Amino acid sequence: MLVPGYGGASLADLPGSLLAALGLPEPNPLGLDAADRVCLFLVDGLGAELLDAHPERAPFLAAHRTSRTLSAGFPATTATSLCTLGTGLTPGEHGMVGMLLAVPGTGAMLNCLRWTFPGDEPIDPEAWQPAATVYQRAAAAGIEPVYVAPAELEGTGLSRATFRGVRHVAADSVEDRVARVHEVLRERRRSHVTVYYGDLDAAGHMHGWGSDEWLRQLEIVDAMASRLAEGLPPGSALYVTADHGMVNATEKIDAESVPELAEGVAMLGGEARARHVYTLPGAAGQVLDAWRETLGDKAWVVSREEAVESGWFGPRVRASWLARIGDVVAVPRTDLAITAPGRHPVEARFVGYHGSLTVAEQHVPLLEVRP
Repeated sequence: MLVPGYGGASLADLPGSLLAALGLPEPNPLGLDAADRVCLFLVDGLGAELLDAHPERAPFLAAHRTSRTLSAGFPATTATSLCTLGTGLTPGEHGMVGMLLAVPGTGAMLNCLRWTFPGDEPIDPEAWQPAATVYQRAAAAGIEPVYVAPAELEGTGLSRATFRGVRHVAADSVEDRVARVHEVLRERRRSHVTVYYGDLDAAGHMHGWGSDEWLRQLEIVDAMASRLAEGLPPGSALYVTADHGMVNATEKIDAESVPELAEGVAMLGGEARARHVYTLPGAAGQVLDAWRETLGDKAWVVSREEAVESGWFGPRVRASWLARIGDVVAVPRTDLAITAPGRHPVEARFVGYHGSLTVAEQHVPLLEVRP
């Protein structure tokens, strides 16, 4: 089992290091060199092992690839990683400890990616994730942070939880995103820009990483990185990283139809590679034993307490976030997906998945390009 490398070289170390490179009095655990302008190109799903497997389809990225990798953190999923990048905190501190999480006291779950909740009252993103963001810290220091991303992402619950303090510049096409980044970098001498690309991850989910569609998306990512680098003003630094990697499922288990996995379960949260299992009152021990016996050596199956004590969510978990974590946490170690087709039919049909503690899902690259 790979315990996320919090405090060593992880996504939690990157936000403060970027601010330190811009001259702010922040820790710089990654040792990034000074720059007047920084641009972070965030590619959803670009795992380090995935990139290294296909250098011929990404020659620009391969040419700038070093051994430097970061650990995504647990779970290795977009909602969690975006919050880590937005706050510089580990999941146990910022509270976004999964994609589908129990809202204590409601008997219902919040989808932290789509920000949907079946309860009577909506979930306030600033109450769910109250920590100040690195973008707010940059703005307080006189650096306007900018987020260049599709228009549909502006003002969403996830954006409000993770990107508070940015100026959202809407850009849907690759061409527009590259152009807007270059414009923003030229606006001011000191700039902090993040640009997001999500279609590689989508291709991996639907077709599998390494598929023809995924490889076409990798080529687009490579060309986009090259074009971003071509327009960097002097004194700039471009960093390319990702929120997680991916594996292709070779086996699926329907947790809704297997009696041993369904008995005693009140709600099945998380996602297929990082399950939060919320149990009926008094059933936690029984569910833990049943899931361990049923999944065997195909998954790490632990209690909430064991996950926390093992540092899966970071060295510290705030007491107020503990109830968001499943009574049982089940994390495949093989290429297994634990699906719930009745509740989540689209996810059950995926080919590519992420979330677990394997190297393929945890390790993401950190590339640096300077003019």
